[in-house]
Amino acid sequence: MECLWSASGALTVREVHASVAVKRNLAYTTIMTVLQRLAKKNLVVQRRDNRAHRYVPTRGRAELVAELMSYALDQVADSCGREAALVHFVERVGADEATALRRALAELDGA
Repeated sequence: MECLWSASGALTVREVHASVAVKRNLAYTTIMTVLQRLAKKNLVVQRRDNRAHRYVPTRGRAELVAELMSYALDQVADSCGREAALVHFVERVGADEATALRRALAELDGA
């Protein structure tokens, strides 16, 4: 996903493979399989371009992370557990993230 998020447009499997190969030694077919699975999960869109497929993310990084965090929080059944999970999360964030959280909460209060 990092490779797709940092790209200026849709990428082919070959382009993703070339980008990933700089850091990890993965087979072309592994990259192709992962991209196909991401498409089935609606995390990327697969577009036909002549003989190749091009892939583009359906959501930005921040939106996907927020979605995953919300999903994880939804797995906690009761409100006490949700609050405890939030407190535990907040205890682990750094100063910059805490400032961003305060700013976001202030904006919500003002809205």
